[in-house]
Amino acid sequence: MNELLVITAVGEDRPGIVDELSQILFETDLNIADSRMSILGGEFAIILLVSGKPDAIERIQQQQSQLENALKLSIIIKPTKARHSSSDRVPYTIRVVGMDNPGIVHRLARFLSQHNINIEDLETESYPAPHTGTPMFSVSMSVEIPTEVSIAKLRDEFTQLCDEQNLDAQFSPME
Repeated sequence: MNELLVITAVGEDRPGIVDELSQILFETDLNIADSRMSILGGEFAIILLVSGKPDAIERIQQQQSQLENALKLSIIIKPTKARHSSSDRVPYTIRVVGMDNPGIVHRLARFLSQHNINIEDLETESYPAPHTGTPMFSVSMSVEIPTEVSIAKLRDEFTQLCDEQNLDAQFSPME
């Protein structure tokens, strides 16, 4: 039976990091089941969900410091369990765009938390607006809404929050 690990690694960006890390995992008989990778500033960050037999899991855990030195990355390895999806939640996508200012993510996350809505995935981006160069900010989230929550009421309240912050929002069922 396969076990699961979450591996998080961060280090100065350079070509070949994904190649080197994935080769080590392949040679250790581990399979990459899910991943997120990004360059943030000058740093490369990766989060992997890997699966494998218990002996392969143990080998990679024992090699953590050698991997950090060889790959020049800070690495965290943590055992985890399979996540079970819940039939009492509905998946939605939320997209928000507006002029960049501090606290946007916090205000959105607070609203969702207060409504018992779990954020499954969140991605943000800062960029200059075309033509004007105005600092803009976008947030894209995948969330799970409890089935007992009125979607229409929730959407109205969320839109009101965004309107108060001068943010444009899209709130739609996940495709």
